[in-house]
Amino acid sequence: MPARPRLGHIQFLNCLPLYYGMVKNDVLLDVDLVKANPADLAVDIVAGTLDVAPIPAIEYARHAEDLVLLPDIAISSDGEVQSILLVSKVPAEDLDGRTVALTNTSRTSQVLARVLIAKRWSASATFVEMPPDLPAMLREADAALLIGDEALRAYWDVPEGLYAYDLGTEWTQWTGLPMVYAVWAVRRDYAESNPGAVQAVSDALSASLAYCRAHLDDISEYAARWEQFPAEKFRSYFDALQFRFEPRYREGLKRYLAEAVAVGQLERVPEIVVFGE
Repeated sequence: MPARPRLGHIQFLNCLPLYYGMVKNDVLLDVDLVKANPADLAVDIVAGTLDVAPIPAIEYARHAEDLVLLPDIAISSDGEVQSILLVSKVPAEDLDGRTVALTNTSRTSQVLARVLIAKRWSASATFVEMPPDLPAMLREADAALLIGDEALRAYWDVPEGLYAYDLGTEWTQWTGLPMVYAVWAVRRDYAESNPGAVQAVSDALSASLAYCRAHLDDISEYAARWEQFPAEKFRSYFDALQFRFEPRYREGLKRYLAEAVAVGQLERVPEIVVFGE
């Protein structure tokens, strides 16, 4: 019998559309579902305690020899993303010599912030890693990187007197390319021995994504039940998220990884290996 896949799940609003579609369509995958933040999912899949998981793009690159990627899905943007936010006491160009607090819940966004601060804004900052608590971060630093739900709340209600930079917008304005934040990775050994199970997960995610694109208003209204913001805010966010991984997005990923090498956060750009291709 094929091994039942251990599937990771990010507990952020950016993954709600994928799993909402599965629930609405009664898609019952035969999986063990493990919920965690992206950084922890990356640790688990590298350690071999997960088989398939959405993980930070930078962590895929650091462990590419052990992983392959699902072909049609990623967490990506082509411009505004809303949920990757740099909040600063000073304009970004003035961060030279200052301290930036990086959320400890992601890895791709940490490197993206380092790249943009160094190369888009020509600033040499000192970086510290902290839990995602904006007031605490800004007590210790001059700027703070937030991701996920914390970033969305700050994006929709920027504290007075602070500067806010959407890093998806900044990346695309600088490079002309989309940005890929997370990819769906599969352990290479599991994909080789259980291709049918991997294909079933891939098909279910793709079908759920198609449902999401056709029902964004419903998903936005669902999200608004659990948060203090109205449905139109969530509709704007779900419109910004792309979930795409076709060739132009893969080019954006390669450019990001090359910039990560340039700022000393990655040893080399690996070959991107995609399941079934």
